[in-house]
Amino acid sequence: MYSTLERKYQRIQKELMAGAIALGGVLLIGTLWYRFVEGWSWENAAYMTVITLATVGYGETQPLGSRGRLFTIALILLGVVNIGYIVNRFTEAIIEGYFQEGIRLRQQRRLMESLTEHYIICGFSRTGRQIAREFRAEGVPFVVIDSELESVQRAQGEGYIVYQGDATLDDTLFHVGIERAICIVAALPSDAENLYTVLSAKTLNPDIRAIARASTEEALQKLQRGGADAVISPYITGGKRMAAAALRPQVLDFVDGILSGADRQLYMEEFLLDSSLSPFVGQTLQKAKLRSQTGALVLAIRRVDGNLIGGPTGDTVLMPGDTLICMGTAEQLRSLNQVLIPIGSQILRKPKNQ
Repeated sequence: MYSTLERKYQRIQKELMAGAIALGGVLLIGTLWYRFVEGWSWENAAYMTVITLATVGYGETQPLGSRGRLFTIALILLGVVNIGYIVNRFTEAIIEGYFQEGIRLRQQRRLMESLTEHYIICGFSRTGRQIAREFRAEGVPFVVIDSELESVQRAQGEGYIVYQGDATLDDTLFHVGIERAICIVAALPSDAENLYTVLSAKTLNPDIRAIARASTEEALQKLQRGGADAVISPYITGGKRMAAAALRPQVLDFVDGILSGADRQLYMEEFLLDSSLSPFVGQTLQKAKLRSQTGALVLAIRRVDGNLIGGPTGDTVLMPGDTLICMGTAEQLRSLNQVLIPIGSQILRKPKNQ
């Protein structure tokens, strides 16, 4: 499935190519006529055809009879129409910016082909735009998919890599490198579209993490059954946050301050303990001395079986496959990143200053 912009660019390319082929055909017909009907040499036949099509006003190379002059008139008319068509298409392409658009599309395609371990945002509505801002603040590579030209142009205006297409189609997902991506976020306005997107993504890349938006509790359950790793309902989540803002405003402000934004002082990150790479597997937190070495605080540990240990003590043993949820400054987490491996990346996803 090609985007609207790609179809326009391909259309103007085909029209210009058709005009060039037609002009070449007229040139060949004229040359053959003067060579075989008028009996001229190849050089004179080609020269006469060129000056006739170019309408430069030169005289006849050799005297022509009535038949030859009638053919020359027809040749002039064909040349004027054909060249006029090419000039018209070329002028439209320049005015509409099709050539610049073609260059941009090729650059964008190369960028998408070079992406690896990236994130895919499906839908550039209000939810998708906020997700894109957060991803940009975190400095992670991502690509946006949307079927609406207006949304695509808006994403382009904000400097995002964007592809116009239907996110529920396998072909569209292949275009944005679904097989190399680590996470897809289905933020489309329709629950059915989000479900199809998750199913397609999980089929093409079973290891990808799928996050989906749900409007209703029923859709939430269906998306979970469809393979979504996490399902977010804006209404349920919004209600919970509003209640938290009313009951525990300072706690909510603190959590918001470390979860999002580019001007924060504290950050949170997830780290996965790999027994083949981490020297701390099998040690207690006290013996590992992560806090004293880096200054970062281990807030919780998620075991492989899903058990969550909140506020682990010094006697808590670090096990293979544990996920450490840590908090600290950018420098502290960068130091911790030297000894632990953050999930989905070998590089700490530190927010960039805006």
